[in-house]
Parts: sequence; structure tokens; C-alpha cells
Amino acid sequence: MVSVTDKAKDKIVELRQKDGLNDNYAIRVAVQGGGCSGLMYDLQFDTDQQPNDHIVEDKGIKIYVDRKSLLYLAGTELDFSDGLNGKGFQFKNPNASRTCGCGESFSV
Repeated sequence: MVSVTDKAKDKIVELRQKDGLNDNYAIRVAVQGGGCSGLMYDLQFDTDQQPNDHIVEDKGIKIYVDRKSLLYLAGTELDFSDGLNGKGFQFKNPNASRTCGCGESFSV
């Protein structure tokens, strides 16, 4: 299961509205090879549910995760930070054994 914090939810709603997207747009969270730690996160708006997607809804935000990525993302919390130490979405992933300094890639 992937969850979102209240801050992440508010930012997702704000970005959807800013881009002129309606509530039918879910968040697709995926893991791809790459980055300085070997695996990196991919986050985007999507309306196309795929047959192998695991669908979660948290705080009114629908989240699509493909079956392969779910193995890496189970228990992950999506947060948003706008503080001095960084700005953007952050993944709190209990499966990551190492995370790079920018927080965009990880290894297991």
C-alpha cells in the first residue's frame, strides 16, 4: 500500500487544479532503473488504469501502482516538503536500504 500525507494531498490537488485536470486524474507512482542508487521514483498524473495496476485511494487521492513497482513501494508514504532543506515530493520508503542525497533514487 502507498499512502499520502496531508501536505502531499494538498499539493497534488493544487497541481491538478493548476494544470486544469479534474479529479479523474490519479497519481501514478512507479519505480524505474536508474539514478545514482540504482532505482528511481517516477510520479505523474494519469487517467489510464492498466490491467496490472494496484489501485489505492488515500485521503481522496487515487494512486495507481503497477505490480512490479508495488514490490518496491509497499508501505511507502508520499510526503511534500517546502522547507529550506528541499522542496518537492519525498518518498518515505521502508524498503529502501539506501537513498541518495536528493531523495530521488534508492536501492534495496
